[in-house]
Amino acid sequence: MKRSAPQQAPEIQVETQGQMPPGAIGYAQEKVRALIGRTREPVLFARVKLNHMANPAMERPAIAQANLDVNGRLARAHVAATTVTEAVDLLQDRLAAGLERLEEHWEARRGRRPAPGPHEWRHGSEPAHRPDYFPRPAEERQVVRHKSFSLARESPDEAAFEMEMLDYGFHLFTDIDTGEDSVLYRSGPTGYRLAQVHPHPHLVGPVAVPLTVSDLPAPRMNLDEAKQRLDITGSPFVFYADDTTGRGNILYHRYDGHYGRISPAG
Repeated sequence: MKRSAPQQAPEIQVETQGQMPPGAIGYAQEKVRALIGRTREPVLFARVKLNHMANPAMERPAIAQANLDVNGRLARAHVAATTVTEAVDLLQDRLAAGLERLEEHWEARRGRRPAPGPHEWRHGSEPAHRPDYFPRPAEERQVVRHKSFSLARESPDEAAFEMEMLDYGFHLFTDIDTGEDSVLYRSGPTGYRLAQVHPHPHLVGPVAVPLTVSDLPAPRMNLDEAKQRLDITGSPFVFYADDTTGRGNILYHRYDGHYGRISPAG
């Protein structure tokens, strides 16, 4: 039987900012190339960002981020460490875990193995590898990024998979059973918590991921009020219903100390 030719690895793009140790770009390419060589699905795109923050007050000033397109599915990892080399090593470990989950997903779709059960979900508190927030004074903070797009209509299980693959701390989506704008995030006794603009805990369908459903509606407010609440609470993000559209929005702290906003399109 004729063997299929091995996939051709894409060029691994590396972007750097700040002072880098000698060989940092090649080391990052080597680590990511080793992962790509083990994937069954073709990797169509690979990019790594390395940033060494020039701030002596930060305990983990080295930040590494990777984005991979694995046959149309995105895999992402974002880590922080004391040195750039350590950050790249952590990045490889985090990305390897995501690619393993993606492989399980592909195999389950092909019917070669069952979908992951509740005990197989890797959940818990916010991972310790995440970068620290830059301590920017509140009066200097601005919304420097606003993403607006059509929210995916999906189940909490699908939302959890997307959140883990993209290495996010939360995921905004439209719940397919209730039609409500919803956010899934890491919290609570089960490790995952679901909040909705108008909560319908009894209508949320059966899920595999361990899940706690909030029975509190999202507060209705404008952007300035959301900023104030975010600063007062010190939370990573605030989920709210926009006072004009009524749609679910998220205002969150970026790692550079500014704000980011996510809102549904239309």
